[in-house]
Amino acid sequence: MNIRKRGSNENDIMDLLLLADPSRKIVEEYVKRGECFVAEENNQIVGVYVLLPTRPETVELVNVAVVESMHGRGIGKTLVLHAVQTAQERGYHTIEIGTGNSSIGQLALYQKCGFRIVGVDPDFFIRHYSEEIYENGIQCRDMIRLSRYLDM
Repeated sequence: MNIRKRGSNENDIMDLLLLADPSRKIVEEYVKRGECFVAEENNQIVGVYVLLPTRPETVELVNVAVVESMHGRGIGKTLVLHAVQTAQERGYHTIEIGTGNSSIGQLALYQKCGFRIVGVDPDFFIRHYSEEIYENGIQCRDMIRLSRYLDM
């Protein structure tokens, strides 16, 4: 698998990004402001992530998505660790990520990749998304914030 920065003239990957974030408007906004990376296997895009600078020395991993038929193969973990490495190479001291309270698999993945829970934004998904979101039989209401300090 090869991970590389997405070219500005490449095919649209919106459907893949929308797997991780159902708001097209929000996704379009952070893709414009961030850096998008794609994972390829056999010349097919199988995963994506977006890094978005938020504060001095801090970057947020705002979207990690893997083609559904490729789930369970470690691609998500590879993408998250690549994002951590990329953030370090760019001189950031902290990488943050947020996910829904109902995103059980993602919460486990991020903690396995060295992220620690640092806060909760109650009712984030109620305030910012027009439609209710359910995962794992749980309503996605709260944003769970995680952070990882980068060794310099």
